[in-house]
Amino acid sequence: MKLGASAIALSLIASGAWAAPADDFVKLRDDMWQMTLAENPRLATSLGDRRGDGKLDDISLAGYERRLAADKAFLKRLDAISIDALPKADRIDYRILKRSLESSVAGAAFGQEATVLFTNRYGWHMAFAGLADDSPFFNKADYESYVGRLETYGKQNTDGIAVTRRAIADGFTQPCVPMAGFEKTIEGRIAPTAAQSSFMYPFRTKPATISDSDWTALKARAEKAVDTVVTPAYRDFLKFYTSEYAPKCRKSVGISETKNGAAYYAYRINQQTTTDKTAEEIHQLGLSEVARIRAEMDAVVKASGFKGDRKAYIAMLRTDPKYYAKTGEELMLRAGALAKTIDGHLPKLFGKLPRLPYTVLPIPDDQAAGNTTAYYEPGAIAAGRAGVYRVNLTELDQRPLFELPALGVHEAVPGHHLQIALQQELELHDFRKHGAFFTAFVEGWGLYSERLGIEMGLYDTPEKDMGRLSYEMWRACRLVVDTGIHAKGWTKQQAVDFMLENTALSAANVDAEVNRYITWPGQALAYKIGELKFRELRARAEKALGDKFDVRAFHDTVLENGAVPLDVLEAYFNEWLAAQTAARN
Repeated sequence: MKLGASAIALSLIASGAWAAPADDFVKLRDDMWQMTLAENPRLATSLGDRRGDGKLDDISLAGYERRLAADKAFLKRLDAISIDALPKADRIDYRILKRSLESSVAGAAFGQEATVLFTNRYGWHMAFAGLADDSPFFNKADYESYVGRLETYGKQNTDGIAVTRRAIADGFTQPCVPMAGFEKTIEGRIAPTAAQSSFMYPFRTKPATISDSDWTALKARAEKAVDTVVTPAYRDFLKFYTSEYAPKCRKSVGISETKNGAAYYAYRINQQTTTDKTAEEIHQLGLSEVARIRAEMDAVVKASGFKGDRKAYIAMLRTDPKYYAKTGEELMLRAGALAKTIDGHLPKLFGKLPRLPYTVLPIPDDQAAGNTTAYYEPGAIAAGRAGVYRVNLTELDQRPLFELPALGVHEAVPGHHLQIALQQELELHDFRKHGAFFTAFVEGWGLYSERLGIEMGLYDTPEKDMGRLSYEMWRACRLVVDTGIHAKGWTKQQAVDFMLENTALSAANVDAEVNRYITWPGQALAYKIGELKFRELRARAEKALGDKFDVRAFHDTVLENGAVPLDVLEAYFNEWLAAQTAARN
């Protein structure tokens, strides 16, 4: 009996000899997620997946090559699947996977991508230092996993040093100037004895689920691991950094001055902004935004009644003691109280809110010096960990209270905590909920959230409004400064002078920020690029829908897919707006 082509295809599908494109894609997506969990054991543990227990990420060059080979194989499988053959629900996943895999493969052309393992504010030793804070501690298995990681840290540290020696040999060290004081982030975790180590914090209180004998044995193992593995590893890294790395630090500050650096910076721009903009386009966009925001600042100064120009007003804000907390406790109390005030505004702006709460805590002492004003640490329900809005309590005379409203809405809600916690609770594939992080979306949303403070009435004094504008100016300046340093040959001093001239940030904050841009090329561009996209989409919706525009529906729409590349966000928004417009008409 002869069968037609369709009948043959149906027969093959039924027998399992041939899979439909949608089935191939589902299998590929699941395979990639399983590999993500295998390669990120701490992520696995945070999600309640015990395969990661007792293990740490493999940061060796062999590990990098293994992941790269897998990504190339995954990309080949993905390219064999036509997106048009997939159900509509899977097409966003397809686009995200394709961008992620292509970025990974493209990055392999640059030695910087494989061998530069730390910036002036991040490294494997800092990630490990946070182990006690981001690990679950409910039962014996949780503690065994924690102790196992203490016991295996020596290998990760040895691998990190080996990779960094390769970076030194290839000329990919970080510049000298922004790395000043980096050794303190290592020294801060070296305690005289295990009993005095922060790594023993989880053993302060015994859970009722663990017997006395098991607790004693686990605590003894942990103390031994801290004394014989962890502390010696930190000492080894400190010796390596001070005797081998620091003497070979780079004298130039721009990444374009390293091997194949200009092309690498272009890659970083694409990776961080998810756009095809050039460094020059971004530089000019930054200058345009700086001019616009400067005019708004001038208007605030005029309306305030201050007798002087913008520069004089900013100088007053930087120096008047009344705008600064006298103690770290005061700063924490102000930040915490404001956070609860902001919580009360959220139902007016969002139809869907996350269940996971957040808390306000200080940046750890050993990481605070030279660090940013504040940052956010994601939580995880499975690990029993709330989100954390971290506030820097050092150099209080550089942390003005009038900046707290803009800071809070960016780092906590409706910024990072709301967006990231909500993403973890959406009905998406796990790789989207826990593995998709696009800086332009996440940080763009954080900066867009600062504008939502206007609608909440948070900037109710000229000083607070200037604080908001200064923060927006800060991100606009990043477009100018980052591209200036890495594409146009700017010195650090040029970058510092430009930011001091145009923002109300303190000198200490400006210095810390410019150091960050130097050691982390391109990342700082994502904020303003992403924010402008969110503002553009909202303006389009308001114009098209008029009095039918619902801000809660708009926010729910742009957040309901989690973090996505900006082109994917816009395509999804276009479909939503078309449907809304049709319903209105």
